[in-house]
Amino acid sequence: MDAPPIMRPPAPPLPPAEPPMPPLRYPGSPREGQSGRAGLKKALVPVGAGLLLLVKFGAKLKFLILPVLKFFPLLLKTGGSMIVTIGLYALAWGWGFALGFVLLLFVHECGHLLVARRLGLRVGAPVFIPFMGAFIALKEAPRNAWIEAQVGLGGPLLGTVGAVLCEGVYWVTGNPFFRALAYVGFFLNLFNLAPVGFLDGGRIVTALSPWLWVVGIGVIGFMMVQSVLAGHANFLLFLVFLISLPRLFSLFRRRTEEERRYFEVTPAQRWIMAGLYFGLIAFLVVGMGVTFLPMQRG
Repeated sequence: MDAPPIMRPPAPPLPPAEPPMPPLRYPGSPREGQSGRAGLKKALVPVGAGLLLLVKFGAKLKFLILPVLKFFPLLLKTGGSMIVTIGLYALAWGWGFALGFVLLLFVHECGHLLVARRLGLRVGAPVFIPFMGAFIALKEAPRNAWIEAQVGLGGPLLGTVGAVLCEGVYWVTGNPFFRALAYVGFFLNLFNLAPVGFLDGGRIVTALSPWLWVVGIGVIGFMMVQSVLAGHANFLLFLVFLISLPRLFSLFRRRTEEERRYFEVTPAQRWIMAGLYFGLIAFLVVGMGVTFLPMQRG
């Protein structure tokens, strides 16, 4: 007979599983889902504190900041553009010549400024454009060609005086640096007397005959072609030629009654302006001949 099976006592039941321990939280710690926002708040606290300190510090220094902000437009228009122009010219010519050249430009523009204000026109302060020159902005258009011609002539007249003063300093000191500045001043004002477009000569000849613009555009075009053939194309000449074309084209369309009245000039005014214009051209040509310094070969 088979042996009876061995009987084993049943295994005791397993103890019930203990519930998971909840995460520990310290007093004031964020709950789940709030940790990201809490971290962002902590990160922004130093930023906010820094901005607050900056505002308080700026409020204490407002008596220094406000005058600078009020003076900034003037620095940007005249002083700032003048300093930038001197710095850029100095890279090519040195500080001395750059300063002298920009001062000659400033004297030239002051001539326009003084005449315009004398005639009752509202004008802006001179603004310098590196490698382009300088200009003053008329805030109102001249009432007629006679006024426009006077404003245009004021710059070359006072600019010529500045060049003559440079030549005078040369005679006193014997320093050729001032003679070179005088030559540049004579040339600068002579170039501006070209009867074309927005150059001073283009404004002056409105009181003589606007058809002189044709002569001026021919002169500028000839100089532009010569510079290209010489292998150093002059961008400034090209710009003057391009910007002068619209005013030149206006000669070939029918004028309104208002435009015809604008160019009405008395014979006396025309003769006075012609004498000043062509006389100044002759003086500048002679001045360039006197102050020309031949290139010294090493």
